[in-house]
Amino acid sequence: MFAENERLAAAFIHLLNIGTGPEDIVRGPDGRFYTGYQDGRIVRFAVDDGRLVEGSAQEFVNTGGRPLGMQFDGVGNLIVADAFKGLLSVSPTGEVSTLVAYTDDPSLRFIDDVDVAKDGIIWFSDASGRFGLHDYIYDLIEASATGRLLSYSPATSQTKVHLRDLYFANGVALGPEDQYVLVNETGASRVTRLWLKGAKAGSSDTFIDGLPGMPDNISFNGLDTFWLAMPAVRNRAIDALADHPFVRKLLGGLPAELLVPADHYGFVVGLSLDGSVKFNFQSASGSYHTVTSANEYDGHVWLGSLAMPSVAVLPLQDLKYNKLGIGSGRD
Repeated sequence: MFAENERLAAAFIHLLNIGTGPEDIVRGPDGRFYTGYQDGRIVRFAVDDGRLVEGSAQEFVNTGGRPLGMQFDGVGNLIVADAFKGLLSVSPTGEVSTLVAYTDDPSLRFIDDVDVAKDGIIWFSDASGRFGLHDYIYDLIEASATGRLLSYSPATSQTKVHLRDLYFANGVALGPEDQYVLVNETGASRVTRLWLKGAKAGSSDTFIDGLPGMPDNISFNGLDTFWLAMPAVRNRAIDALADHPFVRKLLGGLPAELLVPADHYGFVVGLSLDGSVKFNFQSASGSYHTVTSANEYDGHVWLGSLAMPSVAVLPLQDLKYNKLGIGSGRD
């Protein structure tokens, strides 16, 4: 199911050295693609058949923070989960407004990812109730389980908490017809589902568990696949300390740079609607690693990364693979 392979090495690199850390990539109603960088810039660019249109990249706006997950709402505003500024809305003309500010709600510490329902409700994650972006690794080490899944209503300006006690709540994606919403628990290597409609509405369950990596963002292709990005494989040493909370607390006192995983592994999987693995794309080559997002548009999967100075695109139609993505690769 998760057999090692080099499928991800087939990805093409674009926007080289435009900026560092294009966390998420989304396509707007104008047909252009948008991604956010460590320095606060959101850059947009044009694409033709899965390739960057040369010279099309331009700065759209700078939030003054750190834009992470992004998604467009039904009227063309770019909704941004900004780790430093809060939940933002950017108009088509680049005007930034704050929907949920950290100063308005001290319980919020780390807004991480976002998706928008057809009824306009904005779903977003608060990764940790203890640590922000710069210190996120301590939450994973301590396994504090203080993450949450929330929603924001533009109509009422009300924020509501739906799930608590999540192990570093990260990626958020609504399912078919907004029947449910998925939230990644990075620290637990699993995806949790909250049912929004039907007989199970209000209840939660596990969509997939026991992942070999630590899931970051998740996206739905609108048809039959959830794309799950895993920026790092699970750390066996930390896993072994699951029953030793005191030791984990001691590790939490070390400098963050000593705790952040240093491997340059690339890992993306595609999940079916029942949570089973459809596609398995990996690479140990380091050509594109620390993958934080995967978004499918027109037969291409666009990849973002917390660490890379570029975006990448995986052309699905050029790959020879079976349902697990294990095959002979590019012709």
